[in-house]
This record gives sequence, C-alpha cells and structure tokens, in this order.
Amino acid sequence: MDEKTLIHQISTLVDEEHKLRTQVQAGKITEQEEHERLRAVEEHLDQLWDLLRRRRAAKQQGVSPDEVEAHSIDEVEHYLQ
Repeated sequence: MDEKTLIHQISTLVDEEHKLRTQVQAGKITEQEEHERLRAVEEHLDQLWDLLRRRRAAKQQGVSPDEVEAHSIDEVEHYLQ
C-alpha cells in the first residue's frame, strides 16, 4: 500500500469518526453502538498511522517502504509508551 492510499484510508476513517459522533448526538445511534464502532475505527487508525510512520522512516533510511508490513492491531495497541 503506497503513502497516498494510506493517507486516503486515514482520511476516510477520520470522516467516519466525525460521522459517528454526529449520529450519536442526533440520536440516530446509541452510545453503545458509537463506542463499539469508534473503538474499531480508532484501532485501525492507530495501525495505519503506525504503518505510515514506519514507511516514512524506512524511506529515510534508504529502505524501500514497500518492504514494511503493517503490524497487527494487537501489537500496535500494546506498544509501550
């Protein structure tokens, strides 16, 4: 997946986050539905941001970004801060 595709996917998920927040405020979905979907969206966003950062770092190091693979959501969500 190239950088342009990653950025497009990130943008799409951010739009979905905003849509979910609007829908819950308008009473179109329950807070539980919002919470469940937001969790999945946020985890996927974390995974995509991680991949984008690692691809950019690889490129700076002279390594092909195409060699960088996405880490699992579980791995990304449990990085030590």
